[in-house]
Amino acid sequence: MKLNQLVIPAFALSIAISSCSTPTKPAESSAQSNDSLKNYVDEHLAGYAKVKLTADLSNLTEGERKMIPLLIEAAKVMDTLYWKQSYPQHDSLMNAIQDENTKQYVRINYGPWDRLNGDKAFVAGVGVRPEGAGFYPVGMTKEELEKSDVADKKGLYSVIRRNTQGKLESVPYHVYYKDELQRASGFLKQAAALAEDPGLKKYLTLRAEALLTDNYTASDYAWMDMKNNGLDVIIGPIENYEDKLFNARAAFECYVLIKDKVWSQRLARYVSMLPELQRGLPVDEAYKKEKPGTDSELNAYDVVYYAGDCNAGSKTIAVNLPNDEEIQKKKGTRRSQLKNAMQAKYDKIMVPIADELIDKDQQQYLDFNAFFSNVMFHEVAHGLGIKQTVNGKGYVRAALQEQAGWLEEAKADILGLYMVTNLLKKGELDGDIKQYYTTFMAGILRSVRFGATEAHGRANMLEFNFFSDAGAFERTSNGTYKVNYEKFATAMNDLSRHILTLQGNGDKAAVEKVQKEKAIVSGNLKGDLERLGKKGIPVDVVFEQGTEALGLK
Repeated sequence: MKLNQLVIPAFALSIAISSCSTPTKPAESSAQSNDSLKNYVDEHLAGYAKVKLTADLSNLTEGERKMIPLLIEAAKVMDTLYWKQSYPQHDSLMNAIQDENTKQYVRINYGPWDRLNGDKAFVAGVGVRPEGAGFYPVGMTKEELEKSDVADKKGLYSVIRRNTQGKLESVPYHVYYKDELQRASGFLKQAAALAEDPGLKKYLTLRAEALLTDNYTASDYAWMDMKNNGLDVIIGPIENYEDKLFNARAAFECYVLIKDKVWSQRLARYVSMLPELQRGLPVDEAYKKEKPGTDSELNAYDVVYYAGDCNAGSKTIAVNLPNDEEIQKKKGTRRSQLKNAMQAKYDKIMVPIADELIDKDQQQYLDFNAFFSNVMFHEVAHGLGIKQTVNGKGYVRAALQEQAGWLEEAKADILGLYMVTNLLKKGELDGDIKQYYTTFMAGILRSVRFGATEAHGRANMLEFNFFSDAGAFERTSNGTYKVNYEKFATAMNDLSRHILTLQGNGDKAAVEKVQKEKAIVSGNLKGDLERLGKKGIPVDVVFEQGTEALGLK
């Protein structure tokens, strides 16, 4: 069956169909529209550069090498679970598709909607992507859940379903996904038995138990306490970006990591500087009273396997965890820089974008070390600023709800740049500020391509428009962007103040207004992004990964 003959069965179109949901019949599509969809897939699939995910295993012990396949198997379970959350009817959808490129694009996006192009449907008949993904019943509204008597309406580790009477109820992850979580837990326990580092052994053991109980606190603390491990694994339900209805429920994911101990030692000294940097934030005193944890760690890793949420659409290149605000206040966070993934994106995407869109006289300032630092300090900057509102509205994330995620990403971008600027002045970083600002500008042009539905893309749209209004860059007559370095620094401070004030006030309506007015692609930018596509410059990367890519049996 070819794509222009494709008919998707109705049961493959609904997300999280409950026992009393009624599937909707897909709309008939013309041959012309199906041809158009195939052309769309072919064009956009070419926007992902293939990269083999490899790493130097020579410094690992024999036991650590034996652990990697077990951790990868646990990661594959997280991938299965994420499919159930993002598009539960995976099998029926894939069975209905005959075109191999379309299947591959479905795999990249974990569903039939293009994550980096406003969730545009690229399979006939699937309709609009549900905001609640697979976390909530089809057709459930926010108001219906809010008026219900469900106890954990915005639970991090539960799904909402309808019972046989059609009443909404909450089901914990460890119950709803019991079989898969038991299997993943088993792989972690086997890996723990091989672990030589006591900290890693403790973490894997506790994480294996957490998967079966939905109580992740003890394992998060154990993860923060690890210092000497050569391997690492981030696994479980972690980020809540996938839940666009409430920004509440966590999606499953996994990273299997090899620590670069040399780079990690270089990064360690920056953590002690966080309190001083917090005090210097360009915002009123009320919005910077909190003290960031100094137990936080900066570590560099080579990532050898992605699964689930972090593998969907745009690939993550740095991680700041845990998300639990109480743990952050007591222990700080660990900022994990995924060095080999960063290098892949820099080589395949950043350099070609700069060649096309950055002013020719400023292209000399594009620099991988600046890119690495900008990304690294983005993650560090998640720990700066404000977690509690200043007016009694509770945590910022709870007050801003679904608006919290993208604004937090914008904050991290800008405060990361603030940190770079100040550390350069203090002599704590090498290089020229022009390298960091020019590379940051190229980074904005890279990330706005993620689209308005993706938190990082939305954040970069705000930055682009704010900096444009401030004259921090100009678009030249030949369609390239030229940074005004002095105004760039001023705009950075002004946007830092603006975002921290929005967060501290917990004013969701004000953030929504900013999103609608500023977190958008406007003017010449849309045409410039289309130029990148026509030039064949990748939007992101897709990995060839696993034991074979690593040369392991």
